[in-house]
Amino acid sequence: MRKFARNFIFVFIIASGVTAAQAAAPLSPTINFKDIMASPQFSNSIQLLLSLSLISLIPFFLMSVTSFLRIIIVFALLRTAIGTQQVPPNTVLIGLALFMTVFVMSPVWQDVNKNAFTPYNEGKISQAKAFEVGMKPLSEFMLRQTREKDLALFVQFSKIQPPKTAADVPYYVLIPAFMISELKTAFQIGFLLFIPFIIIDLVVANILLSLGMFMLSPVMVSLPFKILLFVLVDGWNLITRGLLMSFK
Repeated sequence: MRKFARNFIFVFIIASGVTAAQAAAPLSPTINFKDIMASPQFSNSIQLLLSLSLISLIPFFLMSVTSFLRIIIVFALLRTAIGTQQVPPNTVLIGLALFMTVFVMSPVWQDVNKNAFTPYNEGKISQAKAFEVGMKPLSEFMLRQTREKDLALFVQFSKIQPPKTAADVPYYVLIPAFMISELKTAFQIGFLLFIPFIIIDLVVANILLSLGMFMLSPVMVSLPFKILLFVLVDGWNLITRGLLMSFK
C-alpha cells in the first residue's frame, strides 16, 4: 500500500511539471510553487488540459454558429405538426440536419480552408492571423442571417460603442444575436408548417362530431390523411428547398 501511494505521488508530481530531481528530494515547506507553475513542463501540461477541454465544446460551438440550429428546429416542429411522435427518429433528423449543414456551410469552410488553414499549415501566417482570417467568413455568414434588431439588443446590453462596420462587431455579441435570429426564423417556418395540418385536424374533428363519434380520437383518424397529404405534395423536397433558400 505504501509502495502504491509513493508511486502515485511520484506520477502526480511528474504530471504537474516537477523534474525527477525535485521528486526525489524530500518534501519541505520551502517548495517554491511559483517556480513549478512557471516551468515549461507545467505550462505544456496545462495547455494540453485546456485544449482537451475546449475540444469537447467544439460540437456545441459548431451547432451554435452554423445553419444546424434552424434546420433541426424546423424538422422537430414538422414532426410535431404531423403528429407522428418519434417518426422519423431523432437520429435520422439529426443526421439529415448535419448533412444539410455541411451542404449549406461548405462555401464558408472552403473559404476558411483556402485563406486560413492551408497558409497556416504551410507556415505562411501565424496562428493568431489564421484564426482572424478563418473567423471572417463565418462572421460574415452569421451577419447575413442576423436581424439588426437582435444585434442592436446585445450591443446595447454589452455597453460597448456602436460598431461602425460589420467587422467591428465582437463575437460575444454576434453569436447570441445570430442564435436568437435563427430561433425566430425557425419558429416562423414552423408556424407555416402547422397551418395545413391543423386544418386537417379541424375538418376531421368536425366530421366525427357530426357523426356522433365522440369516443373516437380525431388525432388517430387525421394522422393517415396528414401523412397522405405530406407524401402527395412531396413534403420533404419542399421543406428542404425552402430551408436552403432561406439562407442568404
